[in-house]
Amino acid sequence: MEAADAFRSLKLDRRQALWDARALRDAPDLPLFAEKNDEGTEVRFDLPQMPICEHVVADYQTTRLSLKAHPLSFLRRSMAKQGYATCESLDQMRNGQLVKLAGIVLIRQRPGSAKGVCFITVEDETGVANLVVWPKVMEAFRKVIMRARVIDVRGMVQRSDDVIHVVAHHLTDRSDALAALSNDLMEPPLAHADEVKKNIPHDPRGRHPRDVRIIPKSRDFH
Repeated sequence: MEAADAFRSLKLDRRQALWDARALRDAPDLPLFAEKNDEGTEVRFDLPQMPICEHVVADYQTTRLSLKAHPLSFLRRSMAKQGYATCESLDQMRNGQLVKLAGIVLIRQRPGSAKGVCFITVEDETGVANLVVWPKVMEAFRKVIMRARVIDVRGMVQRSDDVIHVVAHHLTDRSDALAALSNDLMEPPLAHADEVKKNIPHDPRGRHPRDVRIIPKSRDFH
C-alpha cells in the first residue's frame, strides 16, 4: 500500500503535491473525545493543474534552473511577430546584418585589457549569443546593462571565421516580460510584527515577494 501511495504521489501536479503536503493530519483521539468524532470528514480538494510556464517559474525560484522549458520559449510567438531573432539564427546571418534579439543575461565581463569594452552573454531557448558593448554605448546604457535580467538588444552581426558577435547599438531592460509567466497572487501569512522585522518589499502589482525575481543573478564583473 505504501508503494502504491508513493507511486501515486509521483504523478501529482506540483500544486496538488504542495497542497497535500501541507494538509493537517489527524491526531490521535484523546480519551475525552474518544466516543465521538468532532472533526468531521475531511474534504479533498483537487486543484487546477499548473500551466507549464508556472512550473518553470517555480523551478527557477527553487532550483535556479528548469528541465521543462526555457522562460523565453513562452514569449517566442509574440517575439517572432515583433521581428526578434533567436540566438541560434545568428549562424545564418551575414556580417554587418542588423538584428534585434532578447535573452536572459548570464555573464557580464569587462576585462582590463579590453579598453573599456563590455562583453555580455545572453541566453534564449535556442542557445547563447555574445554581445559586444563599446564604451560609448556602455556609458549611455549603463543602468540597463548592469540591472537587466532580460535584455533587449538592437545591433549588428559581426562575423570573424567561426566567431559571431552582436555589436550592440541600443539596449532595453525587458525583465518585466517575465512577470507574465506566473499568476500567483497569494499574500504571505505574516503578522504585523513579522512584516516589520522582515521588511517585506511592497510590489505595486500585488505579487508575491518570491515572484519579484524568478531568474538567478548573472555572473558579473565588479
